Amino acid sequence: MPTLMPKSIATRAVLCAMLLWAASLTFGQAQGDVDGDGSVTHYDAIALKEHLLEKKLLVGTALTRADGDGDGKVRMADLAWINNHAYRAQENTINLPGNIPLVMVRIPAGSFSMGSPNTERSRYSYEGPVHTVTINSAFSMGRCELTQKQWLALMGSWPGPPPSSTYGAGDNYPAYYVSWNDAQNFITALNTHVTSTGQGPATYRLPSEAEWEYACRAGTQTRFFFGDSLSVDDNRTDGPAGALPGNRSDYMWFGYNNDPNGTKQVGTKWPNQFGLYDMSGNVAEWCQDWWHVDYTGAPTNGSAWEIPNGSTGGNRVMRSGLWGYEAYYGRSANRGCRNPAGGGFVVGFRLSRTE
Repeated sequence: MPTLMPKSIATRAVLCAMLLWAASLTFGQAQGDVDGDGSVTHYDAIALKEHLLEKKLLVGTALTRADGDGDGKVRMADLAWINNHAYRAQENTINLPGNIPLVMVRIPAGSFSMGSPNTERSRYSYEGPVHTVTINSAFSMGRCELTQKQWLALMGSWPGPPPSSTYGAGDNYPAYYVSWNDAQNFITALNTHVTSTGQGPATYRLPSEAEWEYACRAGTQTRFFFGDSLSVDDNRTDGPAGALPGNRSDYMWFGYNNDPNGTKQVGTKWPNQFGLYDMSGNVAEWCQDWWHVDYTGAPTNGSAWEIPNGSTGGNRVMRSGLWGYEAYYGRSANRGCRNPAGGGFVVGFRLSRTE
């Protein structure tokens, strides 16, 4: 099991914001704080949901804290209370043509250990060496993977095969069959739209690989953002998340829960600690970087690695797990690559923005 690292500057900032907010609650800090960490978050809702479903019963002070609305009973109304009062990530929204919203989440600056140690179960050699990356400025990332509705709102048509019912089709399903080059065309159109409609600076882009992993980890150094999840194997198997309540399947789409086969609607699993959804599973996501076989010589300031490596065939980096693959693909350090002209029914993307 990897050694847990001290909480990053980013995580401390988020936790401080949570604590300040929680202290101002009408019912006092304890109300709704099921896990007793000093703040009311969606993880408290998960713990209460497990209790109500009789999967893991709360006792003692945890049961008392679960009475969010303070009526002396623990029931579904308390789950609604916690969801309504939970800490929310700082979000900003722009409108695509047709007033289709695109929600971005602010990611605070900070440092983290990128990659996986040799001791991490199911790792690959190209996930190392572990190195410290310091991101000095806050940035934003898409709350969810770009959806089919958002793609069509801006672009009007698909660059290749359209999504199908075989692999998931609908407004809130992720866009796929999208190459790295297609993603760049979308970003060019988006920045033009943002400028012409006066919605802020035209700084939308793909995330760097370092930014993506930093945002996925959200202050953690466990294998997944929800924990090490070592009590079961890493295949298409469900099991306890580890550090966070619930199971793997509460946080990620992978081979265990891909029936019916295909992509799933975005934002339907629990988010990570930064408020980002589907960072582990659903579709693979393009990053800006060229692919390299390890991190030797990689940037340490969070910028994209824009020096191509001819020996790897000119591929671009992809991150996240995949809806039909084994659980280990959803680890925070997992990485892959593909030719920038190629897409596929498992490949989409998530936007980033320089603030």
